[in-house]
Amino acid sequence: MCDCYTPQGEPIPTNKRHSAAKIFSHPDVVAEVPWYGIEQEYTLLQKEVKWPLGWPVGGFPGPQGPYYCGVGADKAWGRDIVDSHYKACLYAGINISGINGEVMPGQWEFQVGPSVGVSASDELWVARYILERITEIAGVVLTFDPKPIQGDWNGAGAHTNYSTKSMRNEGGFEVIKKAIEKLGLRHKEHISAYGEVLKFYPF
Repeated sequence: MCDCYTPQGEPIPTNKRHSAAKIFSHPDVVAEVPWYGIEQEYTLLQKEVKWPLGWPVGGFPGPQGPYYCGVGADKAWGRDIVDSHYKACLYAGINISGINGEVMPGQWEFQVGPSVGVSASDELWVARYILERITEIAGVVLTFDPKPIQGDWNGAGAHTNYSTKSMRNEGGFEVIKKAIEKLGLRHKEHISAYGEVLKFYPF
């Protein structure tokens, strides 16, 4: 579901997975067993008004604070959707590892991983698709918008946790520091590339 080709068998222009799969199949990369854990945040919106679930129409809920990992009818809206998504992902074989209410009311998060290599992105994309289908059935709008509500309200992202076999083994902290130093040498280039990725894969 994440690998698209033309009728001639060529990867379509937005098929970034094709290039990624080549990188992840390189023997040096395979030997490092790269793990990814992705924390996908999202917001559930009332269909007719595009305003977060649980918020008074045109108004605001109480200030942020009690909603993060919250329970109760006055703190958690959409749990039936969230639980259905979790169960559907398990049924589909997605390596989903958790769910939680987020800082902004009507906002949630699910975690995929740890997954090895390109399978992490495959599982994330399919988990997003499953969530979109479940919100469709529930009559609720799903958004991955990084700032769905302007002002002092929590944003949404997809935090990515990463490690390699060398990082997880004894002496791994030094490997982590070296990797960070290497990334720092091309920081602006990486930020620019990330912006290009967002054109094709908006969160």
